[in-house]
Amino acid sequence: MNETDTIRELHQMLLASTSPYHCIKESSRRLLEAGFEPLTLSAPWNVIPGRSYYVNVYDSTLAAFSISETLGETPFLRIAASHTDWPCLKIKPSPEVTSGRYGKLNVEVYGGPILSTWLDRPLSMAGKLCLKGENPFQPEVRFVDFKRPVLTIPNLAIHMNREVNNGVALKVQSDMLPLLTIINDALNKDHYFLDLLAKEADVSPDDILDFEICIYNDDEGTQLGLDNEFFSAPRLDNITSVQACLKGIINSRPKQGINVIALYDNEEIGSRTKQGASSTLMEHLLEKLYLSLGLTKEALLNSLWSGYLLSLDVAHAVHPNHSEKCDIKNQVYLNDGFCLKLASSQAYATDSAAVGVIESICADHQIAYKKFSNNSDIKGGSTLGSISSACLGIRTIDAGVPILAMHSAREVMGIRDQEALEAVTRCFFNA
Repeated sequence: MNETDTIRELHQMLLASTSPYHCIKESSRRLLEAGFEPLTLSAPWNVIPGRSYYVNVYDSTLAAFSISETLGETPFLRIAASHTDWPCLKIKPSPEVTSGRYGKLNVEVYGGPILSTWLDRPLSMAGKLCLKGENPFQPEVRFVDFKRPVLTIPNLAIHMNREVNNGVALKVQSDMLPLLTIINDALNKDHYFLDLLAKEADVSPDDILDFEICIYNDDEGTQLGLDNEFFSAPRLDNITSVQACLKGIINSRPKQGINVIALYDNEEIGSRTKQGASSTLMEHLLEKLYLSLGLTKEALLNSLWSGYLLSLDVAHAVHPNHSEKCDIKNQVYLNDGFCLKLASSQAYATDSAAVGVIESICADHQIAYKKFSNNSDIKGGSTLGSISSACLGIRTIDAGVPILAMHSAREVMGIRDQEALEAVTRCFFNA
């Protein structure tokens, strides 16, 4: 199977999305290129029916709106949502740590990564800097991406750790500090990271007030399998869904209503932030949009209660060596299509009425899908669907591509599944 346009575009999105900030930069670029107009979060909006807009929220979250030319009293509201963050290591303040002649970085865990998968890989760094400005309430923001391997976290040789293949617990504070350099006379022993960061961003170290820097796996994605039917890459969770949201809203046009995408930050740490799904953000953005269109708060409430949210996040495929971890019936293999995610606990927000909507769309457009449920003895995960639906009071469907090695530094998916996810998102907006 040759590389498809879908996987080629996904690969480019993965390479660009080396931090949530860079994911939003690339998403903004694609929307702007498609004719979407930028709005400012804290300024008045003057939106016009028949046009499309997007708004950057604190640099790591984004919302976009596509508005039909005629709206009526209660516009039909369709929202697709995903998240821009992924489990990783983040650099702490004053991160320089020396061990003999080695220069390392002090880090903390963000989300729930499989720590062992970060060992012995080429690692890079990307994120956001805040710099001194004329107004203390408006520091200058600069984004940086090293775009090359600068770090590694070496394993301890088996000769020094004979039990390594029996499973060894890794301690973040001692085992996961990445190696950056060899200390020499030319380096400032106490500020070598800050000096490196300033040089990369082309600023003075004295001007850096603060930074938020992610460590990311610098491996590129690749197709594999007997027929190249699989795709292996970092950050499939959840850039696969970001890509589906973007292509869905760009390649659709609402007939009578409003299409919306929300690319939230901080899902991997619970979404309870100002830019996360468990906030008033989307409610306030929609209210601002409706008021700008001359619509009432009641019209917004009616749209929410009659509308639908398609929450997109990855799902678990059957593991080739551990099929017993899956449900005895509701099993999904790679390249079966996208997953509809079901849980009576409402860890996934889907209910039967919402499932029926998506199944009807899939039947009409011959889109491959499977229903997914967790093994009843295993709690499984959750995502932003139930959180966002509780905040907005909107009917919600949880869906996503099935993958292997979720939360690893490198994950695996099926080629056809991304095509199915993008197709259902597009048809959801066009239905």
